[in-house]
Parts: sequence; structure tokens; C-alpha cells
Amino acid sequence: MNKKIVTFGEILFRLSKENHYRLTQGHVFNGDYGGSEANVAVSLAVMNDEVEYVTRVPDNAIGRAALMHLREFGLDVSHVVYGGDRLGSYFFEPAAAMRNSMVVYDRANSSFFTLKHGDIDWQPIFQNAMLFHCSGITCAMSKDALDTTFDALETAKSMGVEITCDINYRANLWHYEGANAAKTIHKLMEYSSFIFGDQNEWEVGSGLKHIPFEAQDADYEIDEAAYLDYFHQLKRQFPNCKRMLIALRNQLASTHHILTGVLFSEGKLYKTRLYDIQPVVDPMGCGDAFVAAFIHARLKWPDDDQHCLDFALSASALKNTIIGDQNLVSEAEIIANMQGKGGRIER
Repeated sequence: MNKKIVTFGEILFRLSKENHYRLTQGHVFNGDYGGSEANVAVSLAVMNDEVEYVTRVPDNAIGRAALMHLREFGLDVSHVVYGGDRLGSYFFEPAAAMRNSMVVYDRANSSFFTLKHGDIDWQPIFQNAMLFHCSGITCAMSKDALDTTFDALETAKSMGVEITCDINYRANLWHYEGANAAKTIHKLMEYSSFIFGDQNEWEVGSGLKHIPFEAQDADYEIDEAAYLDYFHQLKRQFPNCKRMLIALRNQLASTHHILTGVLFSEGKLYKTRLYDIQPVVDPMGCGDAFVAAFIHARLKWPDDDQHCLDFALSASALKNTIIGDQNLVSEAEIIANMQGKGGRIER
């Protein structure tokens, strides 16, 4: 049985200041790695899944350092291609009190940005693969990245590889000539057996106005009838999608978030608990943690959608406690958190 999971996207170097400094303050940046698809790959590897990550990096010490980071977690990077002058990066300024967080991208003309259609041969990559995960971010980078993504989708489909996607709409990235975020994301979603996104991203991909999530605490009750109706409308647009997952987050303050999620599978709505997270240490990559955990859970507990949703939300909640983009938690830690055993000293 094929077990390999393949992800494709740009690995980024993340630069941020300590102690809630603004990007315009201080002189020292902390460096780490991120990027949505890389985050998913690392999370899956930490949970002991077999993962191959495909990207393009510069053939220099910085590109090799990025690949060394991925190899530390056991990722297969054997089909990574080399080229271009530099690794893409982004600068992150954390939120504080009433000040919102801020991201400044530095991705233009990066190694991945200058990827050319045809640089990647997908046939050998999908040998022995069972699942391909991609996101809207990759399609937003350039026309060549978009075409490469859809080559991967067509190849995966022809080889019987399951396809999943994260809508991952980033308005600031869709700049190339002819870019059409809504049309492209909708097409991406049509290929996918499992689609993940937050409520605003589902609106971009489907054109359907999202249902507001206004939880003030963990006692909030979602409108199940409204979500069922919403999912039935989505199902008519994406008939091949077997599972649709919406992450719901209400940010009450910079360090106080309410988090939950809903799942639609085989005509049934699944909901799960609400996490009242305070303090939030680092919210970056929480959606990626959600996606990775759900993919892992679907492989391990394929007949228990409720457990899969509970597991995915628990992983996403834990990510809020970890500095950096990547969710470095094990399956056992996620399950312990589901069972209310978090916060104890492990001896």
C-alpha cells in the first residue's frame, strides 16, 4: 500500500524581533523557516508520516541550509530543484494589545518565484504516493508556479493519487498579469477530495457569503442549521469533494483567541469543542497545523470523522503555544490535549 504524502510550495525564511518589538525597532532579527506547505510537511513528519516536500531553492549555502532544516525532520527532499539567486523570506511583527500583527513578504524574484513551467517532472514524484497536498498560495506566486501546480494536479489525478488543498488566500500575492484569485482557487478546489480554509477563504473560493463567527467564550453554540445549508450549497459547487472543513477563529485580543472548526462529510455536519486560548504565544501556522493533523487522522482513523475533527482542532490549538511557523507536537501530545491533560508537568 502506498503511504507517501507529497506537498509542494515555497519554503521561506522567517525573520522576526523579540519582545514584541516592531520591525522598525531594535537591531537583531531571529531567523526560522516557514511557508504553508512546508509547515504541513513538517507537522506530518513529526507525527511519523512519510512525506516528500517539493520546492525550488538556490544552489548556495542558504538553499542547502533550508533543506538541512527539512531533513532534520526526516522529510524526503530528493526531487527538490535548484536555481535562482535567493531564498524567499518574510518579516513577522507579532500583535500586542490593540496593535495587529503584520507580515511583510520578500518573495519577488526568489528561487521559487522564478520557477519555470516544466522544471519539475511529477511522474517519478508520485510513484508510491497516496496523497498530494497543495495550496492557493503557490498558485498566487507566478503564472509558472500556477501552471506547475496544475500539472501536478493532472498527474496526480491520472495516477490515482488523492488530492487535498488548503484555500490559503493571500490577497497581497496575486500580482502577475492575468492573475484571478477567485477563478483559480475555485478550479483548485474542484480537484480536491478534502478542502480546508477559514470562513473568509471559503467565501473567496465559492462566492458564498460566510457565516459570522462571534464567539466570546467556549460556551458559544454555532448555528448548525445555517452551516448545514451552507455546506449543501458548497457541495453543489464541488461535487467531487468528500470532506469540507472550515476553521473558525474569533480574535478577542492579540493574545486571546476562540478557536473551533466544522466538518461536512457524506451529508453530515460535525462540530467540535471550542478552545479559549489565552495567552496566544504565536498564531502563525495554525491553519497548517489543522490541515496536517486532519490528513494524519484520516489516514489513521479513516472511519471516524468526529475523531479526525477533534484531533485536527487540538493540534491547531496547540500550535498557538509554539513559537515559529511549524507545529512541533506529537500525536500523543495532541491526543492528551483532546482529553484535557494539557498543562501538566511531564516527568
